[in-house]
Amino acid sequence: AASAVPGYSPGFKKPPATLRLKRKRPRRSEPAASAAPPPCGPAARRAPSAPARRNPFSSLDNAPRAGGGNPQPPAGGSPWAAAPFWQLLEPVCEEKPTRRAEPSDRTDILALTDDIHLPVAAPEVPSSPRHEFPADWSIKTRALFMSSQPFTWAEHLKAQEEAQGFTQHCRATEINLPQSIEEPKLSTELRCAFQQSLVYWLHPSLPWLQLFPRIGADRRIVGKASPWSQDEALQQVLMSDWSVSFTSLYNLLKAKLCPYFYVCTYQFTVLFRAAGLAGSDVITAVISPTTRGLREAMRNEGIEFSLPLVEESRARKQRNSEVNLETEVANSLEAGNGMEGGEEPAPSDEDDDESFSWLEEMGVQDKVKKPDAMSIKLRKEKHEVQMDHRPESVALVKGTNTITLLNFLINCKSLVAVAGPQAGLPPTLLSPVAFRGGTMQTLKARSINAKARVHLGYEDIFSLEVVGPVMPHSLHSLTMLLRPAQRGAFSAMLHTHEPTTVFNTHLDNMSPALSKETLRRDLPQCGLHPKTVDQLSQCPTLGKSSIRFLEMKDYTYTWES
Repeated sequence: AASAVPGYSPGFKKPPATLRLKRKRPRRSEPAASAAPPPCGPAARRAPSAPARRNPFSSLDNAPRAGGGNPQPPAGGSPWAAAPFWQLLEPVCEEKPTRRAEPSDRTDILALTDDIHLPVAAPEVPSSPRHEFPADWSIKTRALFMSSQPFTWAEHLKAQEEAQGFTQHCRATEINLPQSIEEPKLSTELRCAFQQSLVYWLHPSLPWLQLFPRIGADRRIVGKASPWSQDEALQQVLMSDWSVSFTSLYNLLKAKLCPYFYVCTYQFTVLFRAAGLAGSDVITAVISPTTRGLREAMRNEGIEFSLPLVEESRARKQRNSEVNLETEVANSLEAGNGMEGGEEPAPSDEDDDESFSWLEEMGVQDKVKKPDAMSIKLRKEKHEVQMDHRPESVALVKGTNTITLLNFLINCKSLVAVAGPQAGLPPTLLSPVAFRGGTMQTLKARSINAKARVHLGYEDIFSLEVVGPVMPHSLHSLTMLLRPAQRGAFSAMLHTHEPTTVFNTHLDNMSPALSKETLRRDLPQCGLHPKTVDQLSQCPTLGKSSIRFLEMKDYTYTWES
């Protein structure tokens, strides 16, 4: 008999769920117990008025309950008897979230069900569609474009089309496509432009190692061949070659022949931007995340920098305190409880740290142990240590201080790991244009066709996956190609390298957006499309977030961050 097998579960429940159901059985109400199948064995002899014994395979006793109510068996027998096997598994999957709690009554079950189906906080979405999305300075590790139109035009490029795309990239050829392309697969211009948009430049180039991202990459690199890890002479050769490439990139940036580039170390990332981009009229370098040790070393080298998020938070707190103080003064004046003329305000914590005259006034200056200078200094710097490795620690270097930063990074010993899988490996340089020692690389792209279930059937969903360090110019170039190829209707799921998200922060003392004429005069040969330059010249507006979802409908954009 089925009752002789302990823990038997016709509803295909896992053991913990079965045990919970057994614990609930003694607490059931009498009507629910009468609806359940009667027990057999000794329990049946104790209840002579119980109905006849039923088939245990048709038991609904441990079937999932909807909304916390007790299930009532239908008149025609068990509904699971004629159901396919896959339908028996669906209720099990639906009940998995309830394992996080142990409801004891119907009210708790209903509350838990409501909690499970609470809507997730929706990200910020523009109130109205726009013809352009804001610049996203974070690096994407993966972009998945989806559309109702196929991506066959991005498949199996011919050798001539691939070569033409590389040539267009090296010569910075400007490609302007029509608003709509009837046959994208037959458009050679579109396919060449697609190859052109996938190109980026990298240093160093070690094909057996994945050199981006570098933060948290130890697991991917461990076990790979690294002959330089124990060879100091080889490490010096690699760093010397890296220094030449780094200096070459900065010189291109200074001459406005390179719009921006990234320096990716195993601890932090640096974004160098040319004058005219991100609303700044000077060269800027953004470092994130930073530590107190790195900031102290930069100060010792004479590098002037600011902490925009810390200063913004400090200014916001000061404004709030001033508003609160004005409110308190107004309330006290209205209540007639203002301070008397001879009364002094309460001393602040900083006064306590710097002066202990109040101990002398109390006559206990010799009995109380005063904190030493080091303790006072550590207390003042506590907030700096707390923000280490966090987005709030982002540092901004501007103007001529970026040259000092360049020399600092070249000579910084902590720039390269001394132990672990990344020991002796120089930082990764990523650039949209060619530079000395750089290696041409391409993002990996593939098209995927799938079917999505709708109300009455299935519909075809076409997708294009792009994997690799997708930099800001690549994302904008791809969207400019998808606009005519997909007839103004597509969406994109973007996966961001989180340490670079803070690069979208609006930095302090930035100039207003420069005019297009000024940009075209100052950045004539930077290697990017003029529309891409126009987008990257705008002041960042995403804050500490990045674009996660991008959608185009009727040639207008909406996005979520």
